[in-house]
Amino acid sequence: MLFPVRNLRAYSRSYVEALPPSQMGCYGLYTSGAWVYIGKGDIRARLLAHLNSNNSCITRAAATGFAFVVTQNYDAEEVRLLAGARTLCNKKVVKPQPMPVPSNRPGKRQK
Repeated sequence: MLFPVRNLRAYSRSYVEALPPSQMGCYGLYTSGAWVYIGKGDIRARLLAHLNSNNSCITRAAATGFAFVVTQNYDAEEVRLLAGARTLCNKKVVKPQPMPVPSNRPGKRQK
């Protein structure tokens, strides 16, 4: 389980507004059978921003629930959560891999 079961909620304004303000951590939005988005920061503020349609992918996916974990180490926790889930709306940042340098040694054919 990515998030603690006790922290699963219906994704509605009333449930999000009931969260204490300024709790830092990670959250996940989900719909039936799929994680929609995993994010980090001020949990309540970020979820309210998503409810106000700040991300068109999240809006189209029509999340029905959210989960969260309060932690000061939210950067590392987000990495752990994203490694364990496929999401519909997170943009994956792929670091460029170094290109191999071709060998130009005499007598060796290039392919």
